[in-house]
Amino acid sequence: MQISLVGISHKTAPVAVREHFAFVPDEMPELLSRLGERFAGAAVVSTCNRTEVYVAGARGISDPRPIVALLSEFKGELAVEGAPFFVLPEKEASRHLFRVAAGIDSMVIGESEILGQVRHAFTLATAAGTHTPALSRLFHTAIRVGRKVRTQTAIGRHAVSVSSTAVALAKNTLGDLVDKTVFVIGAGEAGELTARNLAGIGVARIIVTSRRTERAAALATDLGGTPVAFEDRERAIEDADIVISSTAANDCVIDRAMVERVMARRNGRRLLVIDIAVPRDVDADVAGVPGVHLYDIDAMQAVAQQNMHLRRKELAQADAIVDEAVVKFAEWLGSLEVVPTVTAMRARAEAVRLEELRRTLSKTNMSDADRKRVEAMSAALVKKLLHAPINKLKSSGGGERYVESARALFGLDDDGVDAPEAD
Repeated sequence: MQISLVGISHKTAPVAVREHFAFVPDEMPELLSRLGERFAGAAVVSTCNRTEVYVAGARGISDPRPIVALLSEFKGELAVEGAPFFVLPEKEASRHLFRVAAGIDSMVIGESEILGQVRHAFTLATAAGTHTPALSRLFHTAIRVGRKVRTQTAIGRHAVSVSSTAVALAKNTLGDLVDKTVFVIGAGEAGELTARNLAGIGVARIIVTSRRTERAAALATDLGGTPVAFEDRERAIEDADIVISSTAANDCVIDRAMVERVMARRNGRRLLVIDIAVPRDVDADVAGVPGVHLYDIDAMQAVAQQNMHLRRKELAQADAIVDEAVVKFAEWLGSLEVVPTVTAMRARAEAVRLEELRRTLSKTNMSDADRKRVEAMSAALVKKLLHAPINKLKSSGGGERYVESARALFGLDDDGVDAPEAD
């Protein structure tokens, strides 16, 4: 059994090509069914950054075109000539999936979403009936590798997106957020996502404002928060511990005078202001107000880039975990070929032993005790003769390469057994 990978990713194809070959969950059962008609097993990992087809079969794949044609046919379109699909055989296919699950191959190194997407890909294959023992072992190993890399390295511990960086900054600046109030100014996508992340980790209260009253009300309802009028933002800042501003205003909506008035009424309580708007919503001079921590979009990106550098430093350790798993998986996959051969060798030897015993003992008048001694001697002889070749086949790191020779030397693929010599 061999496993091959045919795929495209953000490293090989522009977004227009990736879009062309992206498959939504509703399409997967039919796609997997068609793949299952051609291969012993198949699983597809399809995300915004990759579409990767893992297939199991008696022979590996060296030409991606048949699978590319199948994918195009499924989309009801002609095959895209020159589509930048890559092909990886055997060990490299497993290494690739393990790196994908670990987040090493992701556009944002260490991102965690891909691990769930790998798990979901195999769930779909199982539901479609296109899983095989080899694919099952491959994907379960990938999931374990993904978890191990994240627990034994810091590859996912440093925030790199604007929203996750904002959450990390809030925790680093204010500590436990469970009793903190978040004030969201504006209803831009980045601000909303940041507010959702903060709501997800559990803050005490969320206040929302926007020049568009209905939009503020809708977002507040969605987040379980409270809407306030845009004109009342100074009062809301006074109540807040964290301010997230992401309006589309051309001028500042928070100036130094406003923050100085607020801080004068807070009895020294610190204020974290995260300005992710461009143009900026918060006057840069606000950073000089005692007790205020101000981060604008450049500061956020600087933190994110620094964190990405820290994640990259974990790659060597992460790849070492992957390499170890690749070796073990290759040994296991090789054993799938070895086990039937070892079983056949033993069966062939046992058949010959029993036949020779029958012929020999039929011509003697041995006692039962002597017969048992001869039988035991013949069994020990066969066992010793097979010991070396079987150990060679079972040896780690390439025993499967002796399979073909062993089958030829022992005649395991010949039709029937050798005819016994005439008595």
